[in-house]
Amino acid sequence: MRLGVLAVLALTLYRVVLLAFASADLFVDEAQYWAWGQNLEFGYYSKPPLIGWVIRAFTEVAGSDAPFWIRLPGPLFHGAAALVVLATARRLWGDVAGAATGIAYASMPGVALGALLISTDTILLPFFALALFFWLKLTERSSAGVALAMGAAVGLGMMAKYAAIYFVLGALFSVIFVRGARISWRDAALAALAFLVVFAPNILWNLQNGLTTVSHTADNVDWINDPSTRLRLNFSGLAEFFGGQFGVMGPVFFAAYLVVVARKIVTGDWPARWLIWMSLPIILLVCVQAILSRAYANWAAPAYVAAVILTAPWLFDRARRIYCAALGINLALSLALPLAAVFATSWTLNDRLVLGRYVGRAEASARILSTAREAGLTDVVATSRDLLADLFHAAKGTGIAPWSVPFEGHVPHYYAQRFPYPTGQSAPALYADFADVPPLCAPGTEVTELTRWDIPGGAYRGRTLVAWRVGPGCWTD
Repeated sequence: MRLGVLAVLALTLYRVVLLAFASADLFVDEAQYWAWGQNLEFGYYSKPPLIGWVIRAFTEVAGSDAPFWIRLPGPLFHGAAALVVLATARRLWGDVAGAATGIAYASMPGVALGALLISTDTILLPFFALALFFWLKLTERSSAGVALAMGAAVGLGMMAKYAAIYFVLGALFSVIFVRGARISWRDAALAALAFLVVFAPNILWNLQNGLTTVSHTADNVDWINDPSTRLRLNFSGLAEFFGGQFGVMGPVFFAAYLVVVARKIVTGDWPARWLIWMSLPIILLVCVQAILSRAYANWAAPAYVAAVILTAPWLFDRARRIYCAALGINLALSLALPLAAVFATSWTLNDRLVLGRYVGRAEASARILSTAREAGLTDVVATSRDLLADLFHAAKGTGIAPWSVPFEGHVPHYYAQRFPYPTGQSAPALYADFADVPPLCAPGTEVTELTRWDIPGGAYRGRTLVAWRVGPGCWTD
């Protein structure tokens, strides 16, 4: 047991130490989550608020907005989730099962990536794991305190990402098909009450803001927006999503999970069947989403909390060599990813940076801000969400204010929603974009090209970034 805990802590420490030396720039989503935290609200354009709050807390304590502090919650939250998963497996099957499960969770490729690049899944999964642990305790003995804690954990999960609702889906299947997983009506009611209390602020925020986050989630689902439209089945999307699950959990562990599901979904003991119903419906539901529209590999991430608790002890007990091979594959990737981030600006494959998507963003922002200062401009305007995300982070404390081009009707991103270029500006601004044509302005507005850069590599490889001086009134008349 001590070995399992030490292994999780050692892997977490390794990730934290190498994160301090990472040369990868903030990805567009990471920079946006940081920006959310600069204006604390109960909801944001595309996600609930918890990730913004967490990043704000870490950067406030550190007194720094450097990428290290923005990303530090990643390895710490996943390390905590691994310990909760370890405790759950231990409660079910003993110390050895707990140790085997904890290190298996911590080494999963999806976790390795989430420990390197901060995401909403990273914030969600510890609360999903806690809710599962509390559910197990309630199957053993009724407890008002544990029931309230379970509901609060699910509520906090929903405040991180709406995918936490999968817990409720799995719980419904579990109480229908698994007698041993049923809890008392009183405990269920208390959990529901705690859930609503914790999640209510985001519900109210959505109601006050035109259901912004909900509508964005519906946009991601896509096919529900116009049910009358003839559906086109996306079999290639299904294959891509399902294949991606071997990458999220690890190829051997996911294959073993499918074997365990086939063997135990009908005849297994109740804990095994409970864990199947807390994981399999999530994967199948996202498979449906993938075939009807599209789905990213991480959209089923909550499934792997229960999946690894089910799979790792079973594989360790029955095929230890295969377990060790599976763990070895995952650990190799888990150790390599932080190193890749350290050498993000130099590791190449076929003349391309391995982490090219995470390089060059800060340099582009620095050039834009430098051009604005040289031209004596204090406002920078852009259309691209990618540019705006990093500009907001890079511009903090410089005296230069970034803005989004204003949009009519449905806005395409958070910056257009919260920071549209204001009316009544009397001074010119700098406009930056990946285009060879100047911005569309009101007739008679001054538009002068200042400079352009051909970008050889990184996130904007092969593109040309152009900066224009734009007179007042461009987007306001």
